[in-house]
Amino acid sequence: MRIPIFHVDAFASRPFGGNPAAVCTLEDWLGDSVLQSIAAENNLSETAFLKGKGKDYEIRWMTPTQEVDLCGHATLASAHVVFEKIEPGRRQVTFHSRSGPLSVRKEEDRLVMEFPSRPPVPTVAPEGLGRALGREPREVLKARDFVAVFESEDEVLDLTPDFGGLAALDAFGFIVTAPGRDVDFVSRFFGPGRGVPEDPVAGSAHCSLVPYWSKRLGKSRLHARQISKRGGELFLEDRGDRVLIAGKAVQYLEGNLEI
Repeated sequence: MRIPIFHVDAFASRPFGGNPAAVCTLEDWLGDSVLQSIAAENNLSETAFLKGKGKDYEIRWMTPTQEVDLCGHATLASAHVVFEKIEPGRRQVTFHSRSGPLSVRKEEDRLVMEFPSRPPVPTVAPEGLGRALGREPREVLKARDFVAVFESEDEVLDLTPDFGGLAALDAFGFIVTAPGRDVDFVSRFFGPGRGVPEDPVAGSAHCSLVPYWSKRLGKSRLHARQISKRGGELFLEDRGDRVLIAGKAVQYLEGNLEI
């Protein structure tokens, strides 16, 4: 069986930046164990699987170890593949997912995703969180992920987490964030318990970051940067129960899987 595969760097304007994702296009769904094996073999933070659904597409995302309910950068990468490879000239697409319908449109050189808002609420930090992160945050909130807020960009940049310690905590992932020097805010994302020690650019994390920073800064349009080693730039908007997450994408590789 030959399966088309694309390697796309999302939230990047050039190769070797942003967050790499694999996108596999299917005629029919394969068994979950086969999909998971493909994602493990790709060994990227996420592999997206697409299957046509009328004029739309069904989408699923898998890390090297498990399926996830929402992934931003692999959705951005999937839209890039639809617009540039599957249906050249198309400018809007809807993906049907476990988190509901997700629409993406092309605006000049950016792709704009509409995702559900997941506002985080204040919570008690789990025992050992500060120790595992390497520094105590000023504030801790939670939605799907824990959100640890720090005072400055340098504090976030200098964190050297104990991934084993984070993986031992009961959480999907850990977002760390702070005000940015030349952007509204910066962030990093850690998901060692899900097979992703540090995600270079986590689009889904911004479903929680956007409502938090929009309220804190008193503005609906935000400019953010994820300050991982690869880094990525995001253009964001708070629309109440939805958030807009925009960025660029560039293809690195195209080929076929043979299984």
